[in-house]
Amino acid sequence: MKALCWHGKQDIRWDTVPDPILEHPRDAILKVSSCAICGSDLHLFGGFMPSMKCGDVMGHEFMGEVVETGKETGDLKVGDRVVIPFTITCGECDQCRRGFFAACERSNRNRDMAAKVFGHTTAGLFGYSHLTGGYAGGQAEYVRVPFADHTHVKVPKDIPDEQALFLGDILPTGWQAAVQCDIEPTDTVAIWGAGPVGQMALRSAVLLGARQVIMIDHLPDRLSMARAGGAITINFDEESVLERLWDLTAGKGPEKCIDAVGMESHAARSLDSLVDRAKQAMWLESDRPHVLREMIYVCRAGGVLSIPGVYGGLIDKLPMGASMNKGLTWRMGQTHVKRWTDDLVKRILDKQIDPSFVITHTKPLQEGPDMYRTFRAKEDGCVKVVLKP
Repeated sequence: MKALCWHGKQDIRWDTVPDPILEHPRDAILKVSSCAICGSDLHLFGGFMPSMKCGDVMGHEFMGEVVETGKETGDLKVGDRVVIPFTITCGECDQCRRGFFAACERSNRNRDMAAKVFGHTTAGLFGYSHLTGGYAGGQAEYVRVPFADHTHVKVPKDIPDEQALFLGDILPTGWQAAVQCDIEPTDTVAIWGAGPVGQMALRSAVLLGARQVIMIDHLPDRLSMARAGGAITINFDEESVLERLWDLTAGKGPEKCIDAVGMESHAARSLDSLVDRAKQAMWLESDRPHVLREMIYVCRAGGVLSIPGVYGGLIDKLPMGASMNKGLTWRMGQTHVKRWTDDLVKRILDKQIDPSFVITHTKPLQEGPDMYRTFRAKEDGCVKVVLKP
């Protein structure tokens, strides 16, 4: 079969790779109908995530039709149309029973490596380095789904691919980012990063009743999309984020702040961002925490910092004293996809949200290498790329 494979920094290729096969009775084989390039994939594309190997199949946001099953896949049958959560979950361990699916204790087949880095294992993830299991991703014609009896979301026939696809990642990620803010009707929610996750977090915060939502970015197309979703926008290239947030909150600061950027945050006019880039180039720091610093400083005392943006290693000069003395609550992590999908499917069917609004480019899968470059450079108004095998 054909797939998009990682061959090094900014080197994604359209390769021929072996067809996937069943390796366990709980496995299924999926024929991919749609997949997407996620902002998290750009961390791999940019060479920021460790433990990638040449030839690894990319992609963790995909859906399709089940074409083969093992003997222990429960009610999952050949012919079922499903979305696959990016977090692989057994459904049986202590963490899965608690609903903390991104911390599944059994699905990461490199759990010893993960435990050495993080202290405990995380769940296995599709197409996201050997630190998270080394599983082949879904930017391919076919994919093996481990623990398939639990790692799937059945798609109602009334929901097209374009609305269903994002149930595997960015929609529940944006939803979780908003839910863990504990939004009150009087709250201002500030969101850094108007990419796909930020856009989903914005719509989620509006649905959850925030008084006002403020979106921070510098790309006109993304800011326009955010305004269409009900946000007040700040272009950090044109005005001071801090001063504008003080103005919009009567000098109090937002009660809830969401970092939808992660390890590659930047601001052209910010000295700390320039220093972070220099440290990163010299391997003195792996991630750039400009957004975290800004959120800590501006968030109202007693507020919440919600962090769906991915961080992979070490950061420097974080003002923990300010965070502690202001009594800020931090909530972060990979998404517990299956915790949210039943509710989100109903909201799509009820037309409370149509996730397809974020799609700006739909291309054949073989054009994936070019679309990675387009997405990375934010060219041609690119916000979200859907690929069709």
